[in-house]
Amino acid sequence: MIVKTEGLKKVFSSDHVEHPALRGVDVQINEGEFVVVAGPSGSGKTTLLNMIGTLDSPTEGKVFFKDRDVGAMSVGERTELRLHKIGFVFQAYNLINVLTAAENVEYVLLLQGLAGEQRRQRAHELLEAVGLEGLENRRPEQLSGGEQQRVAVARSLASEPELVLADEPTANLDQATGKELIELMLELNRERGITFVISSHDRMVIEHARRLLRLLDGRIVADEKP
Repeated sequence: MIVKTEGLKKVFSSDHVEHPALRGVDVQINEGEFVVVAGPSGSGKTTLLNMIGTLDSPTEGKVFFKDRDVGAMSVGERTELRLHKIGFVFQAYNLINVLTAAENVEYVLLLQGLAGEQRRQRAHELLEAVGLEGLENRRPEQLSGGEQQRVAVARSLASEPELVLADEPTANLDQATGKELIELMLELNRERGITFVISSHDRMVIEHARRLLRLLDGRIVADEKP
């Protein structure tokens, strides 16, 4: 087991009105799984990933990372967990525009305190692994959407994480580019044993799931292995 949630609830409030996003989610993700969390907009997909990734805290319930209660960790411990154990891929890429592709990947390694030459070598290897060899010195605006998302994947792998969380990673890509990205993630899952949890309502992504969790109104309504 790499991640487990127990009775996970999240309620957002605006203008004194409560909006439940998660309504008691119990799920266990095992090491090496390739999981797609599917559901319509507003079903709680992003909220669930944010809870698992410790980017947000639940209103009720618990999140465990390899048997450690995340809620019992200090702020510093959760930061270290994200920096060393969890990689993130966002819908909007979230690349730093003034940095090159290589520098965006290196940024995580800089935060980890890795020496310059080691950072450069690791970034080069990762960009080669995601098919971007020769584009290391291009900035985000010089890359296509698919290439930018590949940089984001390389960056998510920089810390050699055990878990990668990808929130709607194909949403801004055309069908062919999105399929290439998911196939790349599957290859990384197979070859490196990295656990992937991907939120999506894209049929193509759902068809590639090795385990499919269906969310509706903040609840898991199906847990399938296609």
